[in-house]
Amino acid sequence: MGEAERGEAAPRVRVSFWCCNRHQTIPSFASDAAIPEFWDCPRCGLPAGQDETNPPAPPHAEPYKTHLAYVKERRNDTDGAAILEEALERLRQTPGSILRRGA
Repeated sequence: MGEAERGEAAPRVRVSFWCCNRHQTIPSFASDAAIPEFWDCPRCGLPAGQDETNPPAPPHAEPYKTHLAYVKERRNDTDGAAILEEALERLRQTPGSILRRGA
């Protein structure tokens, strides 16, 4: 399929981006399009910028947190004990529960 069937290609401009690992990426953009400040490096996934001597720093990665860690950020020990006691009391009130008093 040639240009006659597809129509004329829009004028293009190629822009170089560099990541902190010194990988160069050269995507092409329509000449009238806004050029983004950053581009994801296809080799390592880090952000890349247009300044080869001063590429963007890698993003700060937060360590993985468990659900319990997030809960502990929002609740203190007193709140946690009160919520636990409330839940246990509801279980004790459930017919047939092994937590029923005197059972």
